[in-house]
Amino acid sequence: MTRIVAVLVHPHMAQAAPPGVDPERFLEAVAEDTYEMAAALDLVTPVLATSVPGLEDIVWPGTEVITIAENEPLKTTLARLDADQAAVICADAPDLPPLLVGKLFRELGRAEITVCPAENGGAVALACGLPAPAWAEPDLDAYDIVKELRAQAPGPRRVATTPGWHRLRTPGDLARLDPGLEGWESTRALIGAQ
Repeated sequence: MTRIVAVLVHPHMAQAAPPGVDPERFLEAVAEDTYEMAAALDLVTPVLATSVPGLEDIVWPGTEVITIAENEPLKTTLARLDADQAAVICADAPDLPPLLVGKLFRELGRAEITVCPAENGGAVALACGLPAPAWAEPDLDAYDIVKELRAQAPGPRRVATTPGWHRLRTPGDLARLDPGLEGWESTRALIGAQ
């Protein structure tokens, strides 16, 4: 079984940059931290799917970087991934625990799509078998993505959820970062320098 973990990067994921921090540098830092977590997972291949140019430097040599359109539907991005299963993680979750990514894949044993919901709406990550289910039109920024997917599904049990997490969508969300958690070094260094 081949598995891909794709880190999804869009410009709007820089909107949590605190005052005095360049949004582009902030986006690069959070994307790098999210990618580093994905790249350290066992038995998965990391990929960077980005509509932001110039992020090739944050990934390890040999990592596939897929250029996507800013408004590209997630289903289109999933169709560009070559694996049996894939998880897509929003880059604005630099402190996402690796355990939650494992839970996404584990839930695929009983559902076609699994979602890690985000606090305050949307999703942090989503996983599914590839090709993605024909009935699904997932949008990680939809306020109630689980409700939407269950409405699209032929049956509600086709969509599972894992424990939720948070995304950094406003400067106030930076308070959610836990200094005791491992990881998120680039984000920590950038906002700690302020």
